[in-house]
Amino acid sequence: MRNKHYKNSNKQRGLSLIGLMILLAIAGFIGLLGLKVLPTFTEYRAILNAIKEAKANSTTVRDAQMSFDKNASASYIESISSKDLIIGREDGGLEISFAYDKKIPLFGPASLLIEYAGTTAKAGTPSKAE
Repeated sequence: MRNKHYKNSNKQRGLSLIGLMILLAIAGFIGLLGLKVLPTFTEYRAILNAIKEAKANSTTVRDAQMSFDKNASASYIESISSKDLIIGREDGGLEISFAYDKKIPLFGPASLLIEYAGTTAKAGTPSKAE
């Protein structure tokens, strides 16, 4: 009876070398993907902050565009410019929206497409005005 119990405790447990290599390859791919996506998400957050600041500091469409351009220059925003913004009036104030796609090459013909969009309007994208 003792030998039977001894055999079961001798069974190996853990991760094999091949399993470890597969796990590291998956972790490496996820890490590489994160390193490529993070800068685009950081730029998206900077654009959101820039349109909020442009809305707060502007009363006309031109003022909002100039405020966005100034903030975009300081925040290294390169994906869109003030000409790409949708600026409209809603409830007596300016509302600013944007939408753009970011294509991230991965390897060979494979790439990742991220669709970014944002607005200061509570009801969604304002109609184009002025």
